[in-house]
Amino acid sequence: MEVTPFDQDAEYDRAKEVKEFDETKAGVKGLVDSGIIKLPRFFIHSPETLSFAKTKTPLCFQVPVIDFTGYDERYRREEIICEICEASETLGFFQMVNHGVPVCVMDDMLRVVKEFHEQPKEVKKEWYSRDHGVKVRYFSNGDLFVAKAANWRDTIAFDFQNGPLNPQDYPLICRDAVSKYINHIMKLREILSELLSEALGLKREYLGSIECMKSETMVCHYYPACPEPNLTFGSTKHSDPSSLTILLQDTIGGLQVFHENQWVDVNPVQGALVVNIGDFMQLISNDKFKSVEHRVLCGSVRPRVSAACHIYPSSSHKYKPYGPIEELTSDQNPPKYRATHNAEYLAYYRSKGLDGNKALPYFRL
Repeated sequence: MEVTPFDQDAEYDRAKEVKEFDETKAGVKGLVDSGIIKLPRFFIHSPETLSFAKTKTPLCFQVPVIDFTGYDERYRREEIICEICEASETLGFFQMVNHGVPVCVMDDMLRVVKEFHEQPKEVKKEWYSRDHGVKVRYFSNGDLFVAKAANWRDTIAFDFQNGPLNPQDYPLICRDAVSKYINHIMKLREILSELLSEALGLKREYLGSIECMKSETMVCHYYPACPEPNLTFGSTKHSDPSSLTILLQDTIGGLQVFHENQWVDVNPVQGALVVNIGDFMQLISNDKFKSVEHRVLCGSVRPRVSAACHIYPSSSHKYKPYGPIEELTSDQNPPKYRATHNAEYLAYYRSKGLDGNKALPYFRL
């Protein structure tokens, strides 16, 4: 199928089509339920982007899987720290098993995310909002009005950056499962903060002391089966603005990470959580740890579900300047980035949308 770029069709009114889609508050799932067999024009990505999607994954490479068993025992802890360090310095991604979050809690989380998104649109509409100040909201494509092309997914987001939320403020269908899951993730966040500190060669309490991993936003994505999966993405190429992301994904697959100029599959592993370094961590580590671009391919058979917990500095440090950690710089390795605060970084990240380019170079010295 030949795709005509939007800017070559004077009759195409993208803004009008996007506005009409947004006003339905039915999301991508609403399009699927309507029985469409052709994608709306604003979901179709450029031929250049789509051609690059065909890059093959090398069969010999796999995202490392780290067993957290014994993380609090001296010798095993040293092994885990070495594995985290190697993965964070090279790929920026790793998977964790035996991390302390029960499989039943993870399964329930995925189940309720799917159930929320598969409710009638009249029920979901009550939660639809593009206001970042709303702590629990449902939407489709956070960058819908700024991105060159939309992604094939809907989202329900929970914002914990100002502290715990009242579970009574969650949709009833996912109230219990979200409460249990996020409590486990908060505990795991503290463990990872210490392990990452040591992997950076710092004291284990260092990242905790500067409060760069003290709050989280959880975005729960639903990627419906797509009638034309070769023309769009579940999520286009991007890196995360957070310090760290902890991802729970189902068994469908589709997540890929960009490594050595090739796309590598992050294959689902039973009981595993995926961790990836975010832009903020790359900035404060002065490029020691890598925030690597990743994407999600569309499928045509079944919907894909995930829950990504983005970990940020504490809300009280929202405007605190963070620059490269002094202990990680020297005359031979001077700071590579200017200091910035979380609010500024997120504002810039959101203003550009998921345009296929990283936000981090904007802050490079």
